[in-house]
Amino acid sequence: MIKSWRISLCLFLLVSLHAHSLEQSLSIENCHVDGVKAQVKCGKLQVPENYNDVDGEKIDINFVVLPAIDSSDNKTPLMFLAGGPGQAAAELASGLRRVFNEVRKTRDLILVDQRGTGDSHPLQCEDALEQNVYELTPEDFSAQDIKDCLASFTGDLSQYNSENAIRDFDAVRVALGHKQINIYGGSYGTRAGLVYMRMYPESLRSVVLDSVGPIEVPIGLFGQSSARSFNLLLENCQKEPSCQKAYPELEQEFRDLAARLAQEPVQVAIAHPRLGTQTNFVISKAKLLGTLRMQLYSVATRSLVPLVIHQAYLGNYMPLAGLVAQSEGGQGIYLGLLFNITCNEDFPRISASDFEQDANNNFGGDDSHFGFKMVCPLWPQYRPNEDFYQPVTANIPTLILSGNLDPVTPPSNGVYSANTLPNNHHIVIENASHTVAMSTCASDIINEFLTSLKPSELDESCVDDIPSESFMTSLNGGVLNSATSGIKPSISVQGSNE
Repeated sequence: MIKSWRISLCLFLLVSLHAHSLEQSLSIENCHVDGVKAQVKCGKLQVPENYNDVDGEKIDINFVVLPAIDSSDNKTPLMFLAGGPGQAAAELASGLRRVFNEVRKTRDLILVDQRGTGDSHPLQCEDALEQNVYELTPEDFSAQDIKDCLASFTGDLSQYNSENAIRDFDAVRVALGHKQINIYGGSYGTRAGLVYMRMYPESLRSVVLDSVGPIEVPIGLFGQSSARSFNLLLENCQKEPSCQKAYPELEQEFRDLAARLAQEPVQVAIAHPRLGTQTNFVISKAKLLGTLRMQLYSVATRSLVPLVIHQAYLGNYMPLAGLVAQSEGGQGIYLGLLFNITCNEDFPRISASDFEQDANNNFGGDDSHFGFKMVCPLWPQYRPNEDFYQPVTANIPTLILSGNLDPVTPPSNGVYSANTLPNNHHIVIENASHTVAMSTCASDIINEFLTSLKPSELDESCVDDIPSESFMTSLNGGVLNSATSGIKPSISVQGSNE
């Protein structure tokens, strides 16, 4: 009895000392962030780079807290786990403030830059931010680019992994004084969320997994899922009379265009989409496919795809150039972290037959494998232990969301987690794509779930009002009204698309 009492006291002292050390290394102040007029809170928490060497190198973890409009009830906050891997949550503050407006009325929203992103010891390939996106093509990417990128990094890359990211997130929770938090993970953020559920289940009051990247499915096999999403777009275009009339041979035009670019890239002189200056625009097959795949992530941008394909088939590449312009200055992904995680936690689990099967599709073939196959053999190695890959079975109220049109995390991904989590409900939204809460009424369903904690008893009726896909059929007009009515403006919470 005395021995047990002493052990309990020691554990209490250790926890207290840990909390005290975190408190001492926390700095937080009132601040303003881009796109948000209201005052928010910005913080940094110093943590070990290597949690097995707590006296060794330290790094700062950056975070932003969007305070609840009414905090009088002191409700459990919602922590946002960003996608990628490689997105910085704090950089998405403006869009997330809008998307989670109902949640923010009574709960703080905590945005933590995952280690390796944002202001948390960023791992960014600087050249990626300066590239001429109009002239360069994916085929220009070389082994030397990878070596130059690696040479620019500092720190021990083996420590920039998913499990240490979760240790950081939970350290922020402790430092802010929260006994528990709710978490929302989108895309890769769902993988992070599942790891959180395994490592610290007692820290989590509830979990939302939006567009699931399950532990069981390696990140990097996007051939089949992209083709599925693209084929649904072709079907939906043919179902809509105006789209079918405008593009009766859309699928064949896509195939002819891709074959033409596979033979030889096209170079055209265009007016720069932003600056208006004369610019050389180079279009290769890989550039076409990569650009179109990115549009499949959102219902709003999917609406442009038939027009872009048709005009490029006719020789007018300006609409395609306009889409490429969106990637100027990068896409908000810290490439060093993206490859550090996927090359070590996912790529080693993909067999040659997996790649071969995934490449057997009618959209991009094996084009989505190119980046991984070039980068990963050159990337420094670490390996998680086998426990990392076991299905997660934590008994925490969990809401799973999937978009039927999703090109990278299809509804079948969500089934993996639905089959192993004992207290979950899986909602598949027919007319939504990637990270459905970012552009649909699913954000309101989340707010109800955070209150009730009853995933199977939610009012889902609003999803029935989300309209079917509609498409731009003319260079002179906007997207048809039915394509966007009832859908919120979207922000991008990405999965890896290399």
